[in-house]
Amino acid sequence: MSSLFSTVIEYPESDGKPMGETDLHRDAMVRHIEILKQYYRGQDVYVSGDLLLYYEKGNPKKFVVPDAFIAKGNKQFQRRTYRLWDEGVAPQLVIETTSKKTKKRDLTIKPVIYAQIGVKEYFLFDPTRDYLEPPLQGKRLIECVYQAIESEADGSLFSEELGLRLAFDEGELAFIRPKTGERLLSAEEELVVQSEAKRALEIENERLRQQLRKLQGD
Repeated sequence: MSSLFSTVIEYPESDGKPMGETDLHRDAMVRHIEILKQYYRGQDVYVSGDLLLYYEKGNPKKFVVPDAFIAKGNKQFQRRTYRLWDEGVAPQLVIETTSKKTKKRDLTIKPVIYAQIGVKEYFLFDPTRDYLEPPLQGKRLIECVYQAIESEADGSLFSEELGLRLAFDEGELAFIRPKTGERLLSAEEELVVQSEAKRALEIENERLRQQLRKLQGD
């Protein structure tokens, strides 16, 4: 008498390690994801980050956790993990926010994995300028090997996958439309800009009212 046993392989949603990032680094990661989600709104592009990405079916030890990434061709909805064999496409671009804790892994281990699974562009961003020089670096996969992306005249890096220029700007990563120079903003940043514009308009209107009263008084 024989029995058939089926093995169910578990792919955990957490690696069990404490997060332990600073507010600055966590906020930067969230900001990058938010901006890219807004940029690709309505398109079949999945944007996420800080999510376990499994890249070898049947081996739950083979995973990596990108800080922020895009996967063109996949719809945007909430996932618990990202499994390459189910998704059918590797992320085309990854952005890592480097810190003291992650520097070694970001510079040595992750690039090997990303090249192996076919991530076309890989950017490293150091908001504090303590661990990378220059603080923004980009690599593009050419014939299975990462090569440095040459900087533009203004020091920015052009991402072919995003169609945007990326630049280090006072501790923040700027996403810039190359044709117009427009900088993409997060929802919070847009509110600040709108508020400042409204306040400036109110001040100008009050100035004009005072000028009109003065003219009428004369």
